[in-house]
Amino acid sequence: MIKQSKSYSKNGHIAIVLDTEFKSIENLPDIVAEQAEKFLSSDDKTDYIKLGEQFIFFVKKNDELEKMRVAGYEIRKTLAKSAEEIFISGEGAETLALAEGLALSNYQFLKYFKDAEKKRYQLKDISLLNTFDEKAISRLNNTTKAVYWSRDMVNEPLSYLTAPQLAKEIQSFEHVDNLKVTVFDKKKIEELKMGGLLAVNLGSVDEPTFTIVEYKPKNPKNKKPIVLVGKGVVYDTGGMSLKPTAGSMDLMKSDMGGAACMAGTIYAAAMNELDLHIIALIPATDNRPSGNAYVPGDVIKMYDGTTVEVLNTDAEGRMILADALAYSNELNPELVIDAATLTGAAVAAIGQKAACVMGNAKQEVIDDLIKSGYNVHERLAQFPFWDDYAEEVKSSIADLKNLGGKYAGMITAGKFLEHFVKSPYVHLDIAGPAFLGSTDNYKGTGGTGTGVRLLNNFLENY
Repeated sequence: MIKQSKSYSKNGHIAIVLDTEFKSIENLPDIVAEQAEKFLSSDDKTDYIKLGEQFIFFVKKNDELEKMRVAGYEIRKTLAKSAEEIFISGEGAETLALAEGLALSNYQFLKYFKDAEKKRYQLKDISLLNTFDEKAISRLNNTTKAVYWSRDMVNEPLSYLTAPQLAKEIQSFEHVDNLKVTVFDKKKIEELKMGGLLAVNLGSVDEPTFTIVEYKPKNPKNKKPIVLVGKGVVYDTGGMSLKPTAGSMDLMKSDMGGAACMAGTIYAAAMNELDLHIIALIPATDNRPSGNAYVPGDVIKMYDGTTVEVLNTDAEGRMILADALAYSNELNPELVIDAATLTGAAVAAIGQKAACVMGNAKQEVIDDLIKSGYNVHERLAQFPFWDDYAEEVKSSIADLKNLGGKYAGMITAGKFLEHFVKSPYVHLDIAGPAFLGSTDNYKGTGGTGTGVRLLNNFLENY
């Protein structure tokens, strides 16, 4: 937890953000000032000394906030596991970014380790010695909490996180003021005739869920809601179009990264008391082969009546998202944004350093999303969204087919989804950054919680 403190404890660990000179901190020995001066004249970005068991870190102030976040990660990497509190001396957005990077780096997913307590970081408090806006600190804590939740969900295996369990996890948000969670079970989904979600679920022993999270403060500034839609495929085998390559299924517990993103986003927005009416829609199921699973060649009737020829059951995310996007039309939103670990084409195009963005919303809206991506270093690369690409998802026997051509798969998938949305629409393909196989500074290993910080920055400035 990030908080403010008027003083530091005698043996507490300290991080000092330095600009052009060292400003003395009361009761620190002279050697700290001496080392600070040496550090300032060096090319190093971070350094530290130890006074007994006490760490004193030096960080050069940098107006590139991402470098300050990464410096926070370097501190966490060096700090002893037993450290319970660290005090940060510094001012401005740079110091907050350092604290943010440290807080995000403190995340661990240890649930399934027998010796979890030995591995666990003991750091509980990141205390700022200078004066900061309390609201800014609160928002940082709340957003970090939501990122942690999102990472936990992506890291959980299917042996725990079935679609019904994901719905229960989201229901835990209801303690937050002005937030309501409604869960549709299989019977209700059948009544609504959500053919895409039901088709993908046919091979599963677990029932699907459709979760609606609504946050509505007393006086929202938007007359029509912003709707967030997240892909909740809690595990993806590819279905009858079984994933063919070695290792291709190993990380598929992460295929609900879009659901974790959008649920985490509305959770943070509600805790931060944003003055916006927001609704999140989370369709969820796993995708498995079985005697009754849907197969290539099937024609599925979707929630809005559109018929879809299934050419590949591994293109399942768009099938469940399509029903949710069509349902969004009932809510008369002013903007719809979806997030999904949707295509390998997105990863092939830009790797894991960014997500893909495209849509038919005003360019100003997409530009604002891209700007927020740079603000929090969850960058977005915009792709064209020309109608030419929609031709590739037209079927010869149905209204649409669930697979485009050989190229630009991330765009043809987006055009498929666009068909189901009547409101201004933005599509985020987060397949690259949602799950990492190795540590990438404060983003960690495994589920990154990508999109939560980006979308909250966007909504705060909306």
